[in-house]
Amino acid sequence: MQFGYTLLYVADVEQTLEFYEAAFGFARKFIHTEGDQAYGELDTGAVTLGFVSHALAKSHGFDYAETRPDGPAAAFEIALTTEDVQAGYDRAIDNGALAVSPPKTKPWGQTVSYVRDNNGFLVEICSPMGG
Repeated sequence: MQFGYTLLYVADVEQTLEFYEAAFGFARKFIHTEGDQAYGELDTGAVTLGFVSHALAKSHGFDYAETRPDGPAAAFEIALTTEDVQAGYDRAIDNGALAVSPPKTKPWGQTVSYVRDNNGFLVEICSPMGG
């Protein structure tokens, strides 16, 4: 088995794709929209980051807590690595991410920062471990 996707349930897939393209520099890989049901993917490397509209997610027959920008962050994060954490953090903020924690060097040598995306999900922008 391999880890293939991380899927986030969002109010507006198109708006979320546009945010991630601008804030983090990812390229759009796929989008499908049918009424209020939408699914989109970004090319992020080995693991696909995808977004599913609430309408499509709920059509699968399960319930979940919706993340909102004005509510608490979900109990997980998306971690994005870069050699220039400050530039990545600044780009995210300049393109609408909400600042949570500016870049800091941790005792183990990794530089770590946090923002929240346009849906309220927590995104860590950090240097690679051991880098």
